[in-house]
Amino acid sequence: MTATSAAASPASANEPSPCQQRGHSRPTIVLVHGAWADASSWNGEVASLQRAGYTVRAIANPLRDLTTDSATVADFLRTVPGPIVLAGHSYGGSVITNAAASVPNVKALVYVDAAAPAVGETTGQLSGSDSALGKDPGALYDMVSYPGAPRGAADLYLKREAFVRSFASDLPRSTATRLWATQRAASTSAFQTPSKAAAWKTIPSWYFISTGDRIITPSSERSMAKRAHSKVTEFRGGSHLTLVSHPDAVTSVIRSAICSVR
Repeated sequence: MTATSAAASPASANEPSPCQQRGHSRPTIVLVHGAWADASSWNGEVASLQRAGYTVRAIANPLRDLTTDSATVADFLRTVPGPIVLAGHSYGGSVITNAAASVPNVKALVYVDAAAPAVGETTGQLSGSDSALGKDPGALYDMVSYPGAPRGAADLYLKREAFVRSFASDLPRSTATRLWATQRAASTSAFQTPSKAAAWKTIPSWYFISTGDRIITPSSERSMAKRAHSKVTEFRGGSHLTLVSHPDAVTSVIRSAICSVR
C-alpha cells in the first residue's frame, strides 16, 4: 500500500491525460454510486473526465441487495468493449468488489470513501466503530416498506439532520438539504447481504479516503485498503460526499488508475 495526501482540488484534473501512449486503448470509466445518492453524485468527475476525452458512464445502482445489485452492474460492464476502470462510492464499493470479479476487462478498481468487503462480510459491518451509522436507528432513518421486500427488510431514508450533519457535513447546508430531499432510499438488505467475491484480491486498486468521513470512518477504510494493497490517497477534511464537494481531487485518483491501464 502506498499513501499520498491531498489538501485541495488539483487543477491538473481538467487537463488532457499525459499517460496514455499511442497504440493503447483508452479505458472506459464506469462510476457506481452508493446509498442515499444517485448517479448525479458523480457529475463533477464525469465533467472532468469528459473534458479529458474519456468515455465515462455513471450508472444506476438499484440499492436493493448486494448480490443482485452487483449482477446488475456486471451485466452493464459486459456491454462495454475494451478495458474498464471501475469506481465505487460508499456502498458502491461493495458492488464493484463483487461485479468486477466476473468481468475480465475490468483493469482497475477505485474506492471513494467506500466499503471493500472480503468474502462473507456485509457492508454494514464495515462502517467503523465510531461511525455515525452506529447510533440509534430511530434517530438516523425513516423506514418505509416496499413491494416484494424480503421478510423484515425495509427501505431506509436518512433523516435530515443525520444527512446534513454526518453524510454531507462539508457541503453548504442549502446544498446538503437539497441532496437530502432528493436522496434515493436503500434497502436494509443491501447492507446485510454477505459479499460473494473480493475482486481487489486480483485487480489493482486505488483508495480515496476523506479524513472527515463520518459514515465509513477513515480507520475502517485504511484497514480495508491495507489488506487490498491499494494505492491510498488521503484527503484532509471533506466528508462522505467529497466526490460532490471536491470532485477534482477524486478525479485525480481515478486518473491515476487510468494511467495504470496499458
